[in-house]
Amino acid sequence: MKALLALPFIVRLLLAIGLSTAVSFLATPAVKRMAYKIGAVDVPKDGRRMHDHPIPRLGGLAIALAFILTTLLTVELDQQLQGIMLGGIVILVLGVLDDSLTLPALPKFIVQIVAASIVVAHGCTIRFITNPFSSEVGACIDLGILAAPVTIIWIATLTNAVNFIDGLDGLAVGVSGISAGTMLVISLLVAEPQVALIMACLLGACIGFIPYNKNPASIFMGDTGSTFLGFILSAMSIQGFFKLYAIISFVVPFLILGVPIGFLTAVFLSKKASPKVKEIMSGAVSLLAGIPSVVYGLVGMMVLVPGIRDLFGLPDGASLMAAIVVLAIMILPSIIKVSITAL
Repeated sequence: MKALLALPFIVRLLLAIGLSTAVSFLATPAVKRMAYKIGAVDVPKDGRRMHDHPIPRLGGLAIALAFILTTLLTVELDQQLQGIMLGGIVILVLGVLDDSLTLPALPKFIVQIVAASIVVAHGCTIRFITNPFSSEVGACIDLGILAAPVTIIWIATLTNAVNFIDGLDGLAVGVSGISAGTMLVISLLVAEPQVALIMACLLGACIGFIPYNKNPASIFMGDTGSTFLGFILSAMSIQGFFKLYAIISFVVPFLILGVPIGFLTAVFLSKKASPKVKEIMSGAVSLLAGIPSVVYGLVGMMVLVPGIRDLFGLPDGASLMAAIVVLAIMILPSIIKVSITAL
């Protein structure tokens, strides 16, 4: 183990991706057999299911095992990372029990809060957020006693966000893999090697599982995988660079995890909505096709905001608000189109 940690960074990075991919790929068939033995099987009982035969749903265990093993071999864990790993193990155990026994929602949520609290207890919190309305460089708002609850809410929310989109073959693991890959690139650009290595381990674990989960899936990741992936991604999003530059800490993960966050909101509202509202919301899903354009627009605005600030002499907050107005104008035609279609 120490010998691996002594290797050059780029070698460890490539090793992390390759090893986690191999472990995830090789472990999935064994996990599949175990799922059948313990009864962790998704049996189609209603019209909402996309499959017509029983499918094991413990696949996330292979993802988690690959990630944990590779992380322990290639990453030197500090106190905060140890807290994230411990919290992840709690979420993993919860997921296995849920996939096997189908636990009630409240106990699951309480355990998720406990897992997030472990992360906070190890010093990983959102303590400051950038003040967008101040013209002073580095002006921040100190969350004070709110730092811990805000962090716990952040982690628990994104954990469930990824869990909610695990309804189509390959969707949750694909989005999580893209998220891990994006955060890997960002961490490399801002010289955060520890974050990069952990994201490499997570990316490889997702890649190794995709062949079994793509349509038609032979195994589901279940809550074991979706909650574990959401937990790790949400906790890592407030590490290193993402933590020091608070405005980026929130904007980048929201962009990366925009799809699951959107689905979480839609699913929650649809459960309480009338048939007419559900029809409107189903039409709004077509907006997801415009996500690439919106992302490109946001990237463009990241370049335009400094220009607006310098040209008009506006503070950062006002320049940001102007950029948001531009984005709203960009997507307004799509919103109107969806509204007309629903009516």
